[in-house]
Amino acid sequence: MSNKSANLTATACGAILAAMCAAPAMAQEVNPPENAPPEIDMENTAFSGDYLSVGAGVAVSPSYTGSDDYVFNALPIVQGSLGGVDISPRAAGLKLDFIQDPAEGVGFDLGVAGRLRSNRAQQIEDEIVEQYGELDRAIEVGPTAGVSFPKVLNPYDSLTVSTDVLWDINGAHDGVVVSPSISYFTPLSRSMIASLSVSAEWADESFQNYYFRVEDADFIGSSVGDMLPEFQPEGSGFTNAGVNLLLGFDLDGDLTNGGLGLIVVGGYSRVLGDAKDTPFTDLRGSKDQFLGAVGIGYTF
Repeated sequence: MSNKSANLTATACGAILAAMCAAPAMAQEVNPPENAPPEIDMENTAFSGDYLSVGAGVAVSPSYTGSDDYVFNALPIVQGSLGGVDISPRAAGLKLDFIQDPAEGVGFDLGVAGRLRSNRAQQIEDEIVEQYGELDRAIEVGPTAGVSFPKVLNPYDSLTVSTDVLWDINGAHDGVVVSPSISYFTPLSRSMIASLSVSAEWADESFQNYYFRVEDADFIGSSVGDMLPEFQPEGSGFTNAGVNLLLGFDLDGDLTNGGLGLIVVGGYSRVLGDAKDTPFTDLRGSKDQFLGAVGIGYTF
């Protein structure tokens, strides 16, 4: 996967199949209201026991964090549950949850997550930023935890609060990133779901220096007139905050029987702090970041 604008992109990409696989929440109501969809026997759905969903999508997102140039990226995704371990997608990565949720009531997540961060490692569209060279890819790994509350506004919805804490183990930024998020999921019909997510990203000083510092010594261009003003980040802090909306459509009209589904995602994020003030954003890019994605997945 190519460069990602911010944690908003990670949230949206990870949601492409996760939301489709949240469909079993429709079966949690014991005494459904008069106009509700019929109660579902979970033993006869595609999501009872082990299952696997695979998918692919195409996203358009900023060339790098803070860029105002947009590029296309392919999004391979895997989602499922095997041997009691839940598998959820992350942007260029995966999350493993080792705690199974109960049939009723509050559910807890605890596991590990990992992702490949390719910010400014390729597809640098700005000709001035490109002259500061490509960065190494970071491999980020660490714990993830969350809690889910079912039946918040209707018998079939859920609200999930989660956080990933990831360290770079590849010697790129050598820092730590904390990514909290809140997601609300609800089915709109038996064939359509919606998911609204709010997310943010906090990073330590090492991360901020690696991606947002501007030094004359890093300039590899031939014209001194192309050099940007030097910039030294102030330290750790939030790099972005954003929101995205996902809509999912089951192609045979029944979310619970697996098969093919389509996803549409739209999102917006705002870069913050040093990510906003660096000349890579302030002079050459934009504080406003947008995302669009479409995907298709199959559950079996």
